[in-house]
Amino acid sequence: MINSEDMKEKTTLIFDKGNCSEDNFEKIDDSKFYYVTSSKLDEHPELTSISNQDKRFVQCSEDLEHTKAFRIRKKIYGKERIVVVTCNANLFECQWKTLQADIEKAGARLLEIRQKIEDRKNGLIKKGKAPTPASIKAQCKEALSREYLKEIITYTIDANSNTVEKFDFTINQEKLKKIADTYLGKNILVSNREFWSDDAIIRGYRSQYIIEEVFKESKDRKMGTWWPQYHWTDSKIHVHALYCTVALLLRALMKKRVENAGVKISMKRLLTELDGIREVVNVYSDRKNVKNRSETVLSKLSETQETLSGILGMSLKEEMSS
Repeated sequence: MINSEDMKEKTTLIFDKGNCSEDNFEKIDDSKFYYVTSSKLDEHPELTSISNQDKRFVQCSEDLEHTKAFRIRKKIYGKERIVVVTCNANLFECQWKTLQADIEKAGARLLEIRQKIEDRKNGLIKKGKAPTPASIKAQCKEALSREYLKEIITYTIDANSNTVEKFDFTINQEKLKKIADTYLGKNILVSNREFWSDDAIIRGYRSQYIIEEVFKESKDRKMGTWWPQYHWTDSKIHVHALYCTVALLLRALMKKRVENAGVKISMKRLLTELDGIREVVNVYSDRKNVKNRSETVLSKLSETQETLSGILGMSLKEEMSS
């Protein structure tokens, strides 16, 4: 019989910042489960504003070589909790490249807006409706919709009698530098795993990619387990979900057995190789012994298929039947 307290001791709920709310934390606190989650940077300005070069950051262990972190305790949703602030160099590089691309794209759009206003003022564009300050603001709002852009890029509109005379914009390099030194690469993790190290909490949070991959696999239109779904009533969809989940578990166990045997292979490749294995029944009409007219064998296997077949115990013994 499973002891519920032992289960709670061994189980850690991992969830992302999108699930963080006062109601959810109240339920988690009542359940007594352990958890690791992340929190939105804007909800902790005193932590977000800390420079990524701050001396409080300590380098993590070798498997987390690009990550540094420090720990504090903070009252969140009515209760004091463990907070681990991390700075990840790989995450920083990814976010920095994304931000640079966003700035370039937004800049090109704003240049286009400015050029059209100048062309209309110089008589090169006469057709169509002249832009108003409101329409220009709407276009700028769309161009600067990506994260951080409204803080980094500012614009000015000079208008006379609701007619736009001049439009210009600037990129605030100091603001860009500050965002890069505080927001980019940073994560704020929240947990109640009192005796876990900072490294353990970080590893726990990052492990959520495993279940994300499972969801991705289940939705795959070619190799997934969910589609096609030929059901419309709730009760039948529930059953469909059950056997799809069982299929995912069986696939995971199969892949684990293969990996334990020293074979590194993706799930997609594994399923493709196994899908190519066929069971063939050879029937002989000229055999004198009537009881042994057929023979069941596997189709010709590649070296990879032979390896997988051996690991998974798929080899067939000769079976004779009438």
